[in-house]
Amino acid sequence: MAKVIDYYLFMISPWAYLGGPRLEEIARRHGAEIRVKPIDMATVYPETGGVPMAKRAPARLSYRLAELKRWRDHLGMPLAIKPAHFPVPHETASRMVVAAGDIGGNPFALAQAILTAAWAEERDVSDAGTLQVIAEATGHDAGALLAAAEQPGTAEAYAALSQEAIGREVFGSPAYVYRDEVLWGQDRLDFLDQALAAD
Repeated sequence: MAKVIDYYLFMISPWAYLGGPRLEEIARRHGAEIRVKPIDMATVYPETGGVPMAKRAPARLSYRLAELKRWRDHLGMPLAIKPAHFPVPHETASRMVVAAGDIGGNPFALAQAILTAAWAEERDVSDAGTLQVIAEATGHDAGALLAAAEQPGTAEAYAALSQEAIGREVFGSPAYVYRDEVLWGQDRLDFLDQALAAD
């Protein structure tokens, strides 16, 4: 039976950025396919009990920053704790990742490059010009990808992924679903590794 990881992520999630390289390595080692599924947390949170950052208590916000520092240092990955462009609109980036899968591109590489641009390089990933440069750097036809991202069908597919996530009891980003088991958070990647090894 094929090994397939459904990877649900919010396209401006620092945790998805931090987990990306390890997810890719784990999937490669086990010969697993990663299906990249961008979701909109503004849709998912109200249905799953989540609270957007703007409404979180100060203690939770403070702890989030502390955890980002811990994981940045633990993994040795560059990460701006308070990047210059956060939060920003994420819809175009999300739809580009969806479109990359539809037109034969590399949605994982594109998603990780966008996350890296936001969190390691402090670039504005809501800017079409920035997204074009990122798309080209990951081997995509940037013009075709942006055009595909603006198609109504792509927007519908993106919206459907959020509903799919809710139906599968995904409530945060990143989430990895393997054999219908939900593993939430990049700090659960060891369990994903174990599950893949057991098959």
